[in-house]
Amino acid sequence: MSDILSKRAKTQAIKYGVPFVMLIIGGSFALKEFSQLRYQFSRNKAMTREEIEELSGVQMKDKEEVTIEKLYEEVKQLDIDHWESVRLPRPWEEPSSKDQK
Repeated sequence: MSDILSKRAKTQAIKYGVPFVMLIIGGSFALKEFSQLRYQFSRNKAMTREEIEELSGVQMKDKEEVTIEKLYEEVKQLDIDHWESVRLPRPWEEPSSKDQK
């Protein structure tokens, strides 16, 4: 009987398969716990418009003030036929007098 058990313990299925399956199953439970922390300690409070404006420093327009039609009219007024491509200096380059118009 012990001879059969010692042969079975040396097979690759037992030697490598069982630890692999245990790793997959255990990893699944561990990942569940770690990912649950993200939602458990996340901010659940929605920010108001005033808080957003205070934090960002950007004043938002009213919803009634901004419509697709008004934005389209503003874009129609832009002159897209006469433009000039201007190369700006890269952060590691020194700005030249030609670049500073």
